Amino acid sequence: MRVFAVSDVHIDYEANAAWVSSLSMSEFQQDVLIVAGDVTDTLRKLAWCLGALAKRFRKVLFVPGNHDLWVIRDGQHKNSLQKFDEVAAVVVSSGASMETFHEKGVTIVPLLSWYDYSFGEPDDELRAVWMDYRACRWPAGYTEKDVTAHFSALNQSVKPNGSKVITYSHFLPRLDVMPSYIPSVSRKLYPVLGSARLDRELRSVKSTLHVYGHSHVNRQVTIDGVTYVNNAFGYPNETHIAQKRLVCIHEC
Repeated sequence: MRVFAVSDVHIDYEANAAWVSSLSMSEFQQDVLIVAGDVTDTLRKLAWCLGALAKRFRKVLFVPGNHDLWVIRDGQHKNSLQKFDEVAAVVVSSGASMETFHEKGVTIVPLLSWYDYSFGEPDDELRAVWMDYRACRWPAGYTEKDVTAHFSALNQSVKPNGSKVITYSHFLPRLDVMPSYIPSVSRKLYPVLGSARLDRELRSVKSTLHVYGHSHVNRQVTIDGVTYVNNAFGYPNETHIAQKRLVCIHEC
């Protein structure tokens, strides 16, 4: 059994959807695929993508990203927590899963989250351009820290049992997974990349391998005993920071 990872497939782009369709129907039948968020904000397309992947892999494991919870095209009365419930239902009906997976001495744990500004406070420029501030809606009074706490409370309690523990999230668990070459103009996005709470959570279940997405910057780095892997497919033009392929992160 091999474990593959990808994130940020963004199938609203025709080229990205075509890549999903091009994956082998036979090569991965005994394997697991982690999809670390940002497929589409359209439920119909999400069902198609996860269903297509579920036909190709033994198991598809998913957590939603920020794009998956956009409600800007869903009318004025739906909020992003309601969208999360709809996404969760689509995941199940498509044959994928958001539950902890155990097999062959491997435990794979999903970690839900949001960004809580533990990586810095957003400035006015970021608040003006970051699409989530317009495309997501939350219950009255919710701040980003409340959203992070809400999703964190949904994370499953898993006791380390001696197996290999792999965790995955859409959002970044720590800021130093970002490479040093990121230009200063792009660092303005750092406040909305993730939450330091995630790193505490993954370490509490003794994870030694964590998959994340969101930044679109492909990277593998080991910090304090945990290997962090980002294999974002990314937007069609992001060939300089994305490998545009599946990556095997574990084999047993």
